[in-house]
Amino acid sequence: MRVLVTGGAGFIGSHYVRTMLAGGYEGYEDAHVTVLDKLTYAGNRENIPLGHPLLDLVVGDICDRDLLLELLPGHDAVVHFAAESHVDRSLASADAFIRTNVLGTQVLLEACLSSGVQRVVHVSTDEVYGTIEHGSWTEDRPLLPNSPYAASKAASDLIARAFWRSHGLDLSITRCSNNYGPHQHPEKLIPLFITNLLEGEQVPVYGDGLNIREWLHVDDHSRAIQLVLTRGRSGEIYNVGGGNERTNLAVTEQLIELVGVDGSWIRYVPDRKGHDQRYSLDETKIREELGYAPGVDFDQGLADTVAWYRDNAHWWKASKHRSNEPPRGEREERTTAARSGEGTR
Repeated sequence: MRVLVTGGAGFIGSHYVRTMLAGGYEGYEDAHVTVLDKLTYAGNRENIPLGHPLLDLVVGDICDRDLLLELLPGHDAVVHFAAESHVDRSLASADAFIRTNVLGTQVLLEACLSSGVQRVVHVSTDEVYGTIEHGSWTEDRPLLPNSPYAASKAASDLIARAFWRSHGLDLSITRCSNNYGPHQHPEKLIPLFITNLLEGEQVPVYGDGLNIREWLHVDDHSRAIQLVLTRGRSGEIYNVGGGNERTNLAVTEQLIELVGVDGSWIRYVPDRKGHDQRYSLDETKIREELGYAPGVDFDQGLADTVAWYRDNAHWWKASKHRSNEPPRGEREERTTAARSGEGTR
């Protein structure tokens, strides 16, 4: 079994890769994993186990058709995490989001067809649904994205569905709620606030802080993706939620307590443009069809996440303060890895 994981050096993708290589997914204990990652600011070499005999790292772009056509043959499945994913960055400039999330998905799926890949899971987000005042979204709700990021992911979902419907590609889509856990880049709310507090800085809360999000531990999300890969129906969408709805302010106050400071460390800032008020997923489908249930208690998971960032300052300081430029020599390393099959992690 050979599995290609796009974006596998990022937060969620790397957790999925580490778990698979540690034998955490039944039937995939001996799977060979190829990570394809551009190693932009959000990808980190330290996130995946360098030197593992069943791992190859290829540094490259999912928009690079020639690379994909060279790399994909022989792989049985693709799990597609690679995406630009930070809302604030998409509000400043949407170019990279359209290129990576929309064009990149189209190029990847065309290459999968050409290469005979048997199975694809496209990883998406609850943000494609927009905002919901009451109740929870089921998978058949209309897509009403409100940020350039969410719009680019909605477009990629529709492209993925079209490749299933038009070409018969064996593909499923997952849509998850907000993830948290170790190895998340410190631009996102939970790691940003943890690292700010650990560095003695205030935390910036948008507006009144009463926007509601549903939180999902990265390990639960990764298990759900594996269930969809192995048992999900072709052409279907599966919501993956954590069942933990909390206001941003409540999460902030919990983090402040865990770090051991007080409410004076909160700094209220002008609200984000088009800020969605509430997200909530109905995950009945994945529970009933695939037997999924989140297993990480939010309070314990958050405490463990704070402890991880406290104990791994070397990792997050490098991620938080390094340049956003791609690594030098990226093209040369990508070519070597792709053609030699040499494992670099």
